[in-house]
Amino acid sequence: MQHVENAAALPVTWWKSSRSEAGAQCVECAILDPHHHIAALRDSKAPTGPALLLPYAALNTLVAALKQGALK
Repeated sequence: MQHVENAAALPVTWWKSSRSEAGAQCVECAILDPHHHIAALRDSKAPTGPALLLPYAALNTLVAALKQGALK
């Protein structure tokens, strides 16, 4: 897993879940490199903070674990 210190410096369009409420604590996602299947994740409250860079497969595994409640 890699990261960048300033997520705002990435040349991407960020989005968050349509289920997110205004002002809520959210994670934002972006497609960083569609050819190499790399996604980026950042804290919506800290847009200039760090971002994790994950392969799509790792992101899918993370989302599945969250949906199953495995990371409580």
